[in-house]
Amino acid sequence: MKIAVLALDGVFDTGLASVLDTFTTANELAALQQLPAPCFDITIVGVRKQVSTALGLHVPVQPVSACPQPDWVVVPALGTKMPEPLVHALARPDTRDGAAQLGDWHGGGARVAAACIGGFLLAESGLLEGHEATTTWWLGPLFRQRYPGVRLDESRMLVPSGDFVTAGAAIGHLDLALWLVRQLSPELAAVVARYLLVDSRPSQAAFMIPDHLAHADPLVQRFERWARGRLDQGFSLDAAADALATSKRTLQRRLEAVLGKSPLSYFQDLRVERAVHLLRTSQADIEKIAAEVGYADGVTLRTLLRKRLGHGVRELRARAR
Repeated sequence: MKIAVLALDGVFDTGLASVLDTFTTANELAALQQLPAPCFDITIVGVRKQVSTALGLHVPVQPVSACPQPDWVVVPALGTKMPEPLVHALARPDTRDGAAQLGDWHGGGARVAAACIGGFLLAESGLLEGHEATTTWWLGPLFRQRYPGVRLDESRMLVPSGDFVTAGAAIGHLDLALWLVRQLSPELAAVVARYLLVDSRPSQAAFMIPDHLAHADPLVQRFERWARGRLDQGFSLDAAADALATSKRTLQRRLEAVLGKSPLSYFQDLRVERAVHLLRTSQADIEKIAAEVGYADGVTLRTLLRKRLGHGVRELRARAR
């Protein structure tokens, strides 16, 4: 598998290193254990002669002209973490050239994998239009605003869609690289994951901070504050709209546009967040916690936690120790 890793100026150090280390480890283990897996031929490619990481380390890149047509292109994240600097970074000439190069590679038959903020660059190229994708969870509102034609689900860690695959925040680079290894050899991917101590992370939901997402929009933030004061009560869209002096339609539409979910779904996110906090910081039993967050019994809450987070009550409490 020929893989071109596109490194732009200010690339996220951990992301770039994670991708390269995963493929290098896969090559070493394939040879060491005599596994029937092809080697990964990795080229770090730049659209400028000089590329430095976000922490100022020099990246030895090859020019696009020297890179043979790859099977896959991997796009690590840029080192910008907040919306405003990211918007500026996406407007840079080298970033625009990088997005255009993705289109050229794809036109030649390459498929594209992007992790974390790298998904923004892939979306900038226009290639994700009409596809499913994920990205850094806290930048979901910005992603939806810029790319309304992409079906975003930032709760997922990994989303394959056609010729593309996107991964979630930061350590999602590891998940992405392991996914590519798995396409050639599931056995090799399992061994690499063991050597790198990588656990399965099918969702970003357990790491999301709902009130951080709410700050992307004033009405959503007001809804979040209102909701937190009544998590132990039943949800009413009518009551929410009245309390916020807006219409049900406007409230529904705004939350869908900013968060990609309904007011009820976000209300349940807040209940789950509160329940997890109580599980980790108190000795209250599951029945009492269920009542505090508005559920009739502990069984209902247990089922919801398992469905939303992929973990049961014992696992969640054990992680706090």
